[in-house]
Amino acid sequence: MSAKKYQRYPLVDVVEPNLYEEIFPPDEVCRTEFDNKIIPLQPAKRMFITDTTFRDGQQARPPFQVKHIVDLFELLHRLGGPNGIIRQTEFFLYSDRDKEAVHKCLEKGFAYPEITGWIRANIEDLKLVKEMGLKETGMLTSVSDYHIFLKLKLSRKQAMEKYLEIATAALDQGIIPRCHFEDVTRADIYGFVVPFAIELMKLNEKSKLPVKMRLCDTLGYGITYPEAALPRSVPKLVRALIDDAGVPGKYLEWHGHNDFHKVLINATTAWLYGCYYANGSIIGFGERTGNPPIEGLVMEYISLRGDKDGINTRVISEIATYVEKELEVHIPPNYPFVGSEFNSTSAGIHVDGHLKDGKIYNIFDTEKILNRPPMVQITDKSGVAGITFWINAELRIRGLEQQVDKLHPGVAKIHKWVMHQYEKGRITSISRKEMEEAARKYLPQLFISEYDKLKIRAYDMAAHLIEKLIGLSQIRSMDPAQQEPALEELVAENPFIQFAYITNIEGKKITKNITQIVDRAKYAQFGLHEDFSNRDWFIGPLKDGKTHVTDIRSSMITGKLIITVSAPIRDAQENIFGILGVDILFEDLAKLEEEEK
Repeated sequence: MSAKKYQRYPLVDVVEPNLYEEIFPPDEVCRTEFDNKIIPLQPAKRMFITDTTFRDGQQARPPFQVKHIVDLFELLHRLGGPNGIIRQTEFFLYSDRDKEAVHKCLEKGFAYPEITGWIRANIEDLKLVKEMGLKETGMLTSVSDYHIFLKLKLSRKQAMEKYLEIATAALDQGIIPRCHFEDVTRADIYGFVVPFAIELMKLNEKSKLPVKMRLCDTLGYGITYPEAALPRSVPKLVRALIDDAGVPGKYLEWHGHNDFHKVLINATTAWLYGCYYANGSIIGFGERTGNPPIEGLVMEYISLRGDKDGINTRVISEIATYVEKELEVHIPPNYPFVGSEFNSTSAGIHVDGHLKDGKIYNIFDTEKILNRPPMVQITDKSGVAGITFWINAELRIRGLEQQVDKLHPGVAKIHKWVMHQYEKGRITSISRKEMEEAARKYLPQLFISEYDKLKIRAYDMAAHLIEKLIGLSQIRSMDPAQQEPALEELVAENPFIQFAYITNIEGKKITKNITQIVDRAKYAQFGLHEDFSNRDWFIGPLKDGKTHVTDIRSSMITGKLIITVSAPIRDAQENIFGILGVDILFEDLAKLEEEEK
């Protein structure tokens, strides 16, 4: 862009903030203004999805565990495919948990999604990006007078200078700045936004690195109507940056919120007017009303482009299952693409109708595209065949040998219960929740109990703890004088550990009894000169070299419910020459695990 054109839009440094109160009256619903000027569609030459699950997505829920972040990151990688349609994802960089998650995701070595940071607009935060070795970071550069005057207590000129300083510092350190134009749909577009973007493009011209911009519809005010006026018009916002500030579409990204139920269509509209990147999150996680759901953006992408471009849509169902089972997030049954009943209808369809032609009620072949077979609603017309179909489809019982047969006594009992509901005057279909409760009651063998789930989670947590311990040099020394302090520290830091000990390869205990203070007297004489080589916790690690966890049992010393976790201790040549055992109070561990979720 020429210097002459740059001069067309100088900064308007007002004394009083422009809050557009005629559009955003503080005590009423916002207004939609029209200027009746229509601009033509100019779709982006390329379209990509970016992710904010681990940044904005965490602002609406308890922080993810590191394992959750790594697992979801891998699912995003698989969903976006080898061509990187899900191009980037952003992370907080402040806590030890944040940093560990970034390191573990970087270790995956995936080209896409690229890991980027998010920081406030200050030099100290920029150091975190450099320390983590990231090539790009988002930085908070709020652009509305609501933020500049009322929150930051700055003038427009002061705000712009502050933002340009941090963007310049990033470029000087070889980091691509992605300036987040916070609250852009309430901003003075030609008084601040375009002039600011022009200054960023000047930096871009001087640098070998691009300067990117994210248009943040912070309160979901964006609208798509062709005749709508700025600052709420998504088409005119995007074109203002491209046509009047000279920002290439490949440097623009849209980030929206769903306050007015327009989050997905606004992101799509940004694509259609030249913005390359649409930012979203898994299941729409995000502060307040949330962000564009990644799964929705994926479907919009395929619909607009007419090609999957390597996207693996079946991963969407894996993500939904992970979110519900691992994160324990309830997804509404009718939520598009991922809800348990999204491809089911309560309009009277039953198995007979489904078998005639599934296309009648299904939006597309959900089994092929999402690995989700179409479902049927259970009514008094479903019969035992319908109930059997529902059970096998809902519980994903694939093999014929494993599938429930319609002659199973449990199916007959469920059918009897269903018919009883309609005999009492019911006219609505049986809900998924009701059917699941009936199946759990009459076919309990098909389900994992909550108790079993709790055991599995507790086992995983305990095994992780002991595997870290056996890697310590003190433990591997097989010198009780070095081992005992490490065990004492372990027990002191973890009140749910009742007893920790080490045996040699013959099964003789070589350490003293390391217990909680309240139990020391009870353990005073325990295990002296005893041979433990016939115990399951000792034999298991010797057989396969892996960590073993026993079933729950009652401690013969304290009478409390415990599990024993044991693992092999190896020498420098990886030969097993000892066993580390830890008795864990099951109830205390389970409570702790619940608190940390």
